[in-house]
Amino acid sequence: MGRVFDEITRSSATHKSGAAKPQPSQSSEHRSEGKDRVLPSARQVEEQLFSGSSILTIDDAVQSSASTAHTADAPDGSALPGGMTSRAVGATLGAAGATRAAGFVSYDVSAARVEPHLVAVSQPRSGYCEQFRSLRTRVLQAGERLHMRTFVITSTGVGEGKTLTALNLAWLLAQTEGVRALVIDSDLRQPCAADYLGIDAPIGLSDVLGGSIGLEQAIVRLDPAGLFLLPGGKARSDVAEMLSGPTFAPIIADARRMFDYIIIDAPPLGIFTDANVLMSRADGALLVVRAGKTRYAMVDKMLAQLPREKILGVILNRTDDQVDSTAYYYQKRYNQRDRSMPVEESMPLVANSNEEVATIS
Repeated sequence: MGRVFDEITRSSATHKSGAAKPQPSQSSEHRSEGKDRVLPSARQVEEQLFSGSSILTIDDAVQSSASTAHTADAPDGSALPGGMTSRAVGATLGAAGATRAAGFVSYDVSAARVEPHLVAVSQPRSGYCEQFRSLRTRVLQAGERLHMRTFVITSTGVGEGKTLTALNLAWLLAQTEGVRALVIDSDLRQPCAADYLGIDAPIGLSDVLGGSIGLEQAIVRLDPAGLFLLPGGKARSDVAEMLSGPTFAPIIADARRMFDYIIIDAPPLGIFTDANVLMSRADGALLVVRAGKTRYAMVDKMLAQLPREKILGVILNRTDDQVDSTAYYYQKRYNQRDRSMPVEESMPLVANSNEEVATIS
């Protein structure tokens, strides 16, 4: 068999040189060794002969295909190392590498650092937090029944608790199974949501409206609740102009695509027109009033100015009513085996009577 391949090799060399030399016949030797060697198949002989042909010789200068419109800018002349692959195929691989899933900067929110009236974080098992859970239930019901997903939280004046109400509600919404919630600090004259949460997030809505940063880059994630926050960013005075301009509407539209519920902390309705602008972009609104401070005449005036279909309810804040902390849900239960435990130890920690209390009507 080796001699047969020697003959094939000499034949190929002769074909390339263009001059054939006569060779002695090897038939007798081949017959004498036929019993001990296996003859190559006709296909093997054909492949070996064609391998020496100049027709199938590959030139090193054409190892990669010509550039295409999709990969004309590919580095090193091809999408894959070595330059042996078509750049049209490499374009698909390169596109997959350029696509990155949207990510958000994450902050750990600690109960020790938040504003004490943010009871959803600082006192999640208190009766006061349960009031906000009741508010959350109303919001979820409105979302299902009335198809409301974006809510504006506002007040008649300053110091009535709208920001804390928005944060408490949004924090509990984010803890609801299957709900992806976002809270937007749109009180750009005095943004304070990040300060109440005890985090340092200097970039926010103000920067997005100014065009210096994208929406997804400004949003941060708050753990452990999984709540998303669009901070206010830098304070500015031209808030009404920015919110009324063509930039804010696409921001809300993009946020609607990314989140199930959006809570917007708006400036006071009785002082600025910003809240009216925000309500035109939202599905519903909640008005926060403070007991002992907000005048009834002001509440009636604000409600008369707002479209009835937008008003979901009014939240009464800072009432003097003491929340019943003896509800069995928050008591540590004990059975026959530990009846000796003092009754005082089974009672939960009761917050001060001036804590944030939210009810809806």
